Amino acid sequence: MSKLVLTMIKPLTPEQVAIIDKNHIWHPYSSLIKPIPAYQVVSASGVRLKLSDGTELIDGMSSWWSAIHGYNHPVLNKALIDQIDKVSHVMFGGITHEPAATLCKTLVDITPDGLDKVFLSDSGSVSVEVALKMALQFWSSQGRFEKSRFLSFKKGYHGDTLGAMSVCDPVNGMHSLFNHTLDKQIFAEAPICGFHDAWEDRYIYDVKSKLEANSQNIAAVIIEPVMQGAGGLNFYSPFYMQEIRKLCDSYDVLLIADEIATGFGRTGKLFACEWSDTSPDILCIGKALTGGYMTLAATLCTSKISNTICSGGSGVFMHGPTYMGNPLACSVANASINLLLNIDWQTTIKRINTQLKDQLSGLDGHRSVKDVRCLGAVGVVEMFEKIDVGKIQKEFVSEGIWIRPFDKRIYLMPPYNISSEDLKKLTDGIIKVVNRLY
Repeated sequence: MSKLVLTMIKPLTPEQVAIIDKNHIWHPYSSLIKPIPAYQVVSASGVRLKLSDGTELIDGMSSWWSAIHGYNHPVLNKALIDQIDKVSHVMFGGITHEPAATLCKTLVDITPDGLDKVFLSDSGSVSVEVALKMALQFWSSQGRFEKSRFLSFKKGYHGDTLGAMSVCDPVNGMHSLFNHTLDKQIFAEAPICGFHDAWEDRYIYDVKSKLEANSQNIAAVIIEPVMQGAGGLNFYSPFYMQEIRKLCDSYDVLLIADEIATGFGRTGKLFACEWSDTSPDILCIGKALTGGYMTLAATLCTSKISNTICSGGSGVFMHGPTYMGNPLACSVANASINLLLNIDWQTTIKRINTQLKDQLSGLDGHRSVKDVRCLGAVGVVEMFEKIDVGKIQKEFVSEGIWIRPFDKRIYLMPPYNISSEDLKKLTDGIIKVVNRLY
């Protein structure tokens, strides 16, 4: 029997939302048998989220690192309003439009040198899938089908789709359950050189040895420059990226830089590759691309990559998302990038960084805290033991802050427009809750 067809969808009360959420909605990385609370947001403005019961929370997450300008920003709102009256969506096959052209030219201009071709997609995970396919098709177009594997890094994270999962941490990553179905890639040890450590050649030996033994089968190295994201929020020396670039050139292997988490100023540089003055062959960006307003990502590559693929047997790159180049998303991305580039964002990131370092240092030496570290607008408190997310999140909400830890890490990636006063409420809240629970 078919389900009842509703003739009109009516607004729900907060109570109705809660019931539906409990009975029908599966949240990311959650159990439906033992769910943790889902807090109902009814509005957001600036750096604050307003819950259905009237509670206001200062957002320390930037909605998984994307809302760099906060919420309900008039410039970004206007970009969407202006565009929606023109065209909200149109297929990108055989059609182009001004918002996409403006965005792609801007991305070519602001990303590392040599990246002059742009493929738009729907999400960060898909941008990684596109990057992997680009690398594979680059080599297959030359008849080098043996170059079909990727070298990635332990503690790395590159997305939730199958190809992207195959290059995530193979043991401790959140996707280890799928190892029996994923392509078997080659994994080097995670970088062990701290961001400010003096360089030693031994830091790169493991990568070099694996490239030396397997380069004939490796299509590309994929790496998160300077900062490993959801795999552990680990910061490492820019010299490491320089050496990776040299090794890729020496062993005839492509370099893919995943800047989905690090792009658009988060580490203190517009793109993290700038810390090491390196350019990859392929670059993935997403998250903050639209300022957290809409889902959009991009994969950039060199002309060498695109020319080789388009000169191969198929003559085309074999990928095409339905919502590729969505005009609304492109318009708000243009507005977000313009907004970022026309503020003194470097000074802003330095201010946030200084404050995070000063205030989170209050947890240095705590019996339950393994490490406190900061880079750009990122602050991390790593615990010795795995965190009970539901329990600790309730405590954070009681402090009027929104922080979503993962595994052993409590971290902050606040919107760039956060005030010093609100940032202090976030750091003070972390210290209070850690002291209260641990």
